[in-house]
Amino acid sequence: MEPHQFNDKAQRDYQLVIAARDKGDQRAYSDLMRYYREPIYLMLLRMTHSPVDADDLTIETFGKAFCSLSSYTPQNTFATWLFAIASNNGIDFIRKRHLQMVSLSSISVTDDDGAYEYPIPSSDANPEDALILRQRGIMLRDIVDKLKPRYSKIVKMRYFDEMTYEEIAQQLNIPLGTVKIQLRRARMLLAQIIKTHANSL
Repeated sequence: MEPHQFNDKAQRDYQLVIAARDKGDQRAYSDLMRYYREPIYLMLLRMTHSPVDADDLTIETFGKAFCSLSSYTPQNTFATWLFAIASNNGIDFIRKRHLQMVSLSSISVTDDDGAYEYPIPSSDANPEDALILRQRGIMLRDIVDKLKPRYSKIVKMRYFDEMTYEEIAQQLNIPLGTVKIQLRRARMLLAQIIKTHANSL
């Protein structure tokens, strides 16, 4: 599909992607997050049945997408591409947590123009996918390292070491509420860093 064949919404997204990717336009990054944060979150919430996990995966999805804008091609709309990344995130999470797989109908997302379409990845891993995941992991670690030490540490414990909130609180000897507050603040800071530095990652 060529960009001129996109509907108005897809054309808008494509122009924002170009502005973000080619010009480092921070407003474009912000607009893309504003348009898609809620539908991405709702899809991931249907997959995980956890508001906290859905919020975490939403931030991670935008992190991966913004780090990979150079690989986006208009063969599909930005929405389709972004939802594919989110779907990969959700399925990886489900595999790691050994949660029950949900049906496609339960994670479909609609808007005024109809249903978003996004491919569900194959369960078969291959070397190229593994390399891409490793590269994304390195980029995400670089982003996390830009946080203040206390935020960086707690983010790594939660997302890289996959520790629960209770385990983090116990290991750091801080109240559970403090863990949640610091992680919430860290996610906000990560979103800002991603928007600021995505063009150079």
